[in-house]
Amino acid sequence: MTDRIATLVEPRALGDTGVSVSPIIAGAAGWRRREDGSGSSPEESLELAAAMADDGVVTTIDTANNYGFGDSERRIAWVLAQLGGAGGRLSVQTKADREPETDDFSAPQMRRSLEQSMERLGVDQLPMVYLHDPENTTWELAMADEGPVAALVAAREEGLIGGLGISGGPAELLSRFVDTGWFQALITHNRFTLVDRSSDALLTQAAAAGLGVLNAAPYGGGLLTRWPVRTTRYAYGTAPDMMLSAVDRIGRLCDEAGVPLAAAALQWSLRDPRITGTIVGLERLEDYTHTLDLAAVRIDDALWTAIESVQLDHSTWQDATPH
Repeated sequence: MTDRIATLVEPRALGDTGVSVSPIIAGAAGWRRREDGSGSSPEESLELAAAMADDGVVTTIDTANNYGFGDSERRIAWVLAQLGGAGGRLSVQTKADREPETDDFSAPQMRRSLEQSMERLGVDQLPMVYLHDPENTTWELAMADEGPVAALVAAREEGLIGGLGISGGPAELLSRFVDTGWFQALITHNRFTLVDRSSDALLTQAAAAGLGVLNAAPYGGGLLTRWPVRTTRYAYGTAPDMMLSAVDRIGRLCDEAGVPLAAAALQWSLRDPRITGTIVGLERLEDYTHTLDLAAVRIDDALWTAIESVQLDHSTWQDATPH
């Protein structure tokens, strides 16, 4: 194990939740077979999780009630059962979701979401739960007496869940939820990458308030995995020209320094002291080993300074596409 990877082994406290997470967290949205035949097989998920449990570097798995219409949670439960005692070295966090067909975000739906997750995962208590994608309802409905926030706070008080977090896209909206004081952790995705800093103020706000802070999708959905780029997609839409120009400039800087663009993209998140953990989608063993290789790449301060000097224009893409 390299010195660089050794620094990523120690679990970190997730705010005041009582939960600890690994600095790199395995995103399990893809732990399922899709109708088109893509996605990982059960055997591939098991191989990945076995390596994680054995190495002790990535020990936290992130999922959600709606990932794969429940298939992600089912796959996780199967894998942990197959691992037996070794599965106890891995922890799982999930998210409470709206009803996918009706967008019902009511208190009863939150309760159903929790019950479904507990049944799938085979547990009677969920250590860490996030309200997922509140941009799909209104602020007024979210905060109503019969809304999702009230329901999840009540579930925490009952002991059905341990820690409670908020997970979503638009930074300004998440900032309002952080301000309520009801949440102990935050997940922001695609808004703090090499080419999008729109969650920068949110990270500072959440960390200052004592929340655990998780940054998801450091590669922006694939745009930042290689240079020259092979896609024009960023997050859930098409990257504007300004963003593609920024990727090209940063890619050239990395290439001149002998650093893979993906290594800089991953470490951009790992190196930030406000961020407790970074969620990276991992489907197979090769994803895991590649991620550890990227985390181990040495990057000089001079390159970080050059990357930070690249001018960005968030106005053309910030929060243009909801999760």
